[in-house]
Amino acid sequence: MPCNKFLPDRDIADQSGKVIFVTGGNSGIGYETVKALLLKNAEVYLAARSKSKGMEAIQQLQTETGKRAEFIALDLADLRSVRKAAEEFLSREMKLDVLFNNGRVLSAVFMDAAKDGPARDALIKKVGSMMAPITYVHPDRTLYGASKTGNIFIANYYAKAHPGVLVSCSLHPGLIQTGLQRHSAFNRFFAAIAFSPPHVGAYTQLWAGMTATGEEINGKYFVPVGVERKLSGSASDKALEGEVIRYLKEAIKGF
Repeated sequence: MPCNKFLPDRDIADQSGKVIFVTGGNSGIGYETVKALLLKNAEVYLAARSKSKGMEAIQQLQTETGKRAEFIALDLADLRSVRKAAEEFLSREMKLDVLFNNGRVLSAVFMDAAKDGPARDALIKKVGSMMAPITYVHPDRTLYGASKTGNIFIANYYAKAHPGVLVSCSLHPGLIQTGLQRHSAFNRFFAAIAFSPPHVGAYTQLWAGMTATGEEINGKYFVPVGVERKLSGSASDKALEGEVIRYLKEAIKGF
């Protein structure tokens, strides 16, 4: 379905009985994703690093939708927190219908459990160097781009890992006003005049997760909304993808 024809309120069917998990659900695109799903009667788990911010978002969502999400504490920069969150979810639910891996600048698997130590920095630099062909003006943008390419590799891996059981895709939400611009006055100003609001950023993942078929999305990459885009550059390098996946498997052993 082309992007200019997708509207969540109209196109997402009733989701009663569906269990959905949204990371980074306390703000921005994640918040709007949770909101759209609650309005369709899904049971939604909102995962966030800060319990106070997560509960504040849940209260606001209840005011706006009349429905209440469930909270699970999750710090994607700490694999111990990831395991704890997964165990808590499994203690409360028998199934998971859709997982929205939303709202991280750096994927969790780029982080060492020693989240503030030199081992973490070494791991990030290692993965970043493996994807060195990705270049931006600012070094932080190089790392950001490398992390996003890594997310694509991980999505591709899971698209093949469990055929017939698991469907996985990657996507770009578009240029969206989010908390990523909060540290720069110029970025905030530019985003305010040139970027779309967060609810528009949620459209791509809502389309993929709630209306598209597995055959339509598995192993593919999308841009807003529902438009398949062929990968290029480092993101299309299968040898690099294999190298990164092997490295990450080693990096997360023990968690």
